[in-house]
Amino acid sequence: MKAFSYSSPRSLEGALALLATPGQDGRTMPIAGGQDLLTEMKEHLAEPDRLVNLKHVTGLDAIETGADRWKVGALVTLSQLESHADVTSRARVLAEAANSIASPQIRSTGTVGGNLNQRPRCFYYRLEGAKCLKKGGTECFSYGGNNKYNAILGGGPSYIVHPSDLAPALVALDAEVELVSAASGARRLSLESFYTLPSQGDVTRETVLRPDELLTHVSIPAPAAGTRSTYVKFKERGSYDFALASVALVVTVEGGVVRRARLVLGGVAPTPWRVPAAEAALVGSRLDDETARKVADLALRGAEPLEGNAYKVPLTKALVVRAVRALT
Repeated sequence: MKAFSYSSPRSLEGALALLATPGQDGRTMPIAGGQDLLTEMKEHLAEPDRLVNLKHVTGLDAIETGADRWKVGALVTLSQLESHADVTSRARVLAEAANSIASPQIRSTGTVGGNLNQRPRCFYYRLEGAKCLKKGGTECFSYGGNNKYNAILGGGPSYIVHPSDLAPALVALDAEVELVSAASGARRLSLESFYTLPSQGDVTRETVLRPDELLTHVSIPAPAAGTRSTYVKFKERGSYDFALASVALVVTVEGGVVRRARLVLGGVAPTPWRVPAAEAALVGSRLDDETARKVADLALRGAEPLEGNAYKVPLTKALVVRAVRALT
């Protein structure tokens, strides 16, 4: 691991000032739980000159559940999220997503902000000696190589999948994120637009977050009466693993009929993959097996599997059916 300096500011203003000031050789990065960043540093995928520890920054570790909107601080741990009474009772999709992540030990230190900003798990990206497209090279090695875990939707020219479990759940909940920098202040945007496809802009990045910005909060509309939600995930190992595919489904039901729906896939695309056509098929329908099968087919329409990951198509369809059935 490259040597680095370390700062622990006590305020958001102090942290932003440090991020706005390059380290000795130019790169300053924030660290919270550090579950992903420290791994990248050990593999020389990230080599900051200075780390800015956010753990002592006040005001970013609370969950506020107001009447109209909920506000979740970026330093809220996954354990806090999965056990919060309002989250478990009114936004089950988010509690289930948090609970599905890694191990209890990791969830006790991993944060909301860190989970939303983690880097890809693609074998070639994580392989230190492989200068793939994601690391400034000229080729996505997964396209013709080992692509069992790569994208079947939205891929190209890079075929990574986004590793976050919270992201699909929060996109399904219509979440927004607040980004703050010392130079330009605060801006708010939908979480869905926070993520970028490899074909959009800089292929080496997955988000629109600038180097001097911090994601400070996630804002969620308070779930309306009649809201039902679930997060369904399939992983290769029984515990402590990333999703081969996942489904976040949030619906509002009145009189037995779906009036509003958001369906987002995880583990199959470079971003949390929202499926408007499947959502439209849910609206006006009852949550029965016929609807489930129809929605599953629509959700995977347009999938383009690589040589080694065609299994993700029937797998994800089965998860969509399971999610719909879970809300009946």
